[in-house]
Amino acid sequence: QVHVVESGGGLVQAGGSLRLSCTASGGTFAALSMGWFRQAPGEERELIARISRRGTSVALADVVKDRFTISRDNAKNMMYLEMNNLKPEDTAVYYCTADTEPLVTSQSPYWGQGTQVTVSS
Repeated sequence: QVHVVESGGGLVQAGGSLRLSCTASGGTFAALSMGWFRQAPGEERELIARISRRGTSVALADVVKDRFTISRDNAKNMMYLEMNNLKPEDTAVYYCTADTEPLVTSQSPYWGQGTQVTVSS
């Protein structure tokens, strides 16, 4: 069973930066595609970034693509979401997910517990 843990959330002022980290254990990290979803209060969970197993393919949602970067270091079993120029509308719980399929989706089987990101105006 793959266990996913994310970290790095917190409170930041608008325009600031945060880096979220995610690790997955219980499986071969390099065999997992990974990604980040977020869910704001009263909203559905949305996919904001995903990365292939070797990190050669990435995709970001339009609302974040000019500000966020997704990356991974398979040697360290870590995946990251670098968030710059944060806006109040980025406030949400951010979830890391992993999958044995080539790309994560909302149906991916492995999820972290979530980390809160709050951006003050």
